[in-house]
Amino acid sequence: MQTHLTRNEPSPTSAHDKVYRGLRSRIMHGELPPGHALTLRGVGDEFRVSMTPAREALQRLVAEGALTMSSSGRASTPELSNERIEELAALRALIEVELASRALPRAHFALIDRLTAINGTIGEAVAHQDAVAYIRSNLEFHRTLYLRAQAPAMLAMCETVWLQLGPTMRALYGRLHRTELPQFHRAIVAALRAGDEPSLRLAVRSDVTQGLRMLAS
Repeated sequence: MQTHLTRNEPSPTSAHDKVYRGLRSRIMHGELPPGHALTLRGVGDEFRVSMTPAREALQRLVAEGALTMSSSGRASTPELSNERIEELAALRALIEVELASRALPRAHFALIDRLTAINGTIGEAVAHQDAVAYIRSNLEFHRTLYLRAQAPAMLAMCETVWLQLGPTMRALYGRLHRTELPQFHRAIVAALRAGDEPSLRLAVRSDVTQGLRMLAS
């Protein structure tokens, strides 16, 4: 006998996707600190889903390096070693510098205006000492630029690194006590305006590595 889902009942696939996307966003944007534990029951209750989609979403995030899983099956956000932070910082430098370089020929005035506007949003987050808003807007700045590279596989790799670093970025923000805009964002925008590829590569590399290396020191 064949059964059918009602119109208002989510399919298992959509339930899993809802949990995965929700947790992925929270982790990437630093809403969860390093070492934050997640339980199947807690995730299921939060997203109003059964254990199965909650488990599948957690397993998917573990596979992406966004969560770690203990031998007892407990999932938590990673507490990265200094060596791992250095490795991920190096990956950001390699991937993001290349994405920025590929984006430069397509960096029209509308893109530069959009990046300037995002910097304004970052400034508001700094003024309100809002770590999550700061990280979210900072990643939006970089993603907006890198989308112009038209290199989706490379951008997907970049986002996987951001995902693994999300909780650590939250810890970094707390250590820096930032009170002003990221200085290298201005240099990135200036290099785009000038069409200066060497300066753009230097500004992006400095922006994505300076803070992380400070955290690992």
